[in-house]
Amino acid sequence: MRIGFLTGDPNHPLLAETAALLTEAGHRIEHLAPDTPAPSDPADIYLLKARTSEAVALARALENTGVPVLNSAAATEFCQDRAHMAERAEQAGFPFARTRALANPGQLTGFEHPLVIKSRHSRRGDLVTRIADAAELREVQRRWPGEPIVVQDFTLGTGWDHKLWVIGDQVFAALRQTEFAPEPRLPDRHSSIPHPWADLALAVGEAFELEVYGVDILEVAGSPLIIDVNAFPGMRGQSGAPRALARRVLASHSRETHRFARVAS
Repeated sequence: MRIGFLTGDPNHPLLAETAALLTEAGHRIEHLAPDTPAPSDPADIYLLKARTSEAVALARALENTGVPVLNSAAATEFCQDRAHMAERAEQAGFPFARTRALANPGQLTGFEHPLVIKSRHSRRGDLVTRIADAAELREVQRRWPGEPIVVQDFTLGTGWDHKLWVIGDQVFAALRQTEFAPEPRLPDRHSSIPHPWADLALAVGEAFELEVYGVDILEVAGSPLIIDVNAFPGMRGQSGAPRALARRVLASHSRETHRFARVAS
């Protein structure tokens, strides 16, 4: 089988190790850069490990020709809008950080400090910061005058975020020091997964129609509070992730092939 990796970083450790496993099993790996046209002879399935608008558009073009993409272009694009993400999480009844969308930081009046400000549209180099006082708010307003944002109440957790990564029905986990911790931050720690939290992570995937994704959770008074959902994160340091991803690719292709056969008949 021909398996395509739609990515700008084919040497990413997760992809490189997954490619080695699939190649060893007799499959052919092809790399497709996000800024190239859709190939006239596409692979049998693609992994979408990029979040740029060009990558999502290319994934959608492949899907329109009947080629399965994991995760889908629609699911990947949806997770880039933090306001829509929060709305869907709320509709699904998930414990998600209260999120409000604003047109730009200039509309941040009447909010109590501290608070968390993020770019509404997730991307590399976006705005993610904690605002402690009026001076910090003015600096954000100066540097990001026209940036659509979301605002979340700052919630004091343990100082460590629970990173839950899911591939199909397999959940991996680590503890990562909060991004608002002073530099240098400590390395990730191993984390066991409370059973209800694993079930929550799997439910998120179903609600967001994701197969490979991450769920960022704060522990607040012993309970989980979701602060972000990411399509196809890196999962660095998770030794079982490449094998789980290789299995998921093959299972997804088999599922889509059977579905197409049923539709065609």
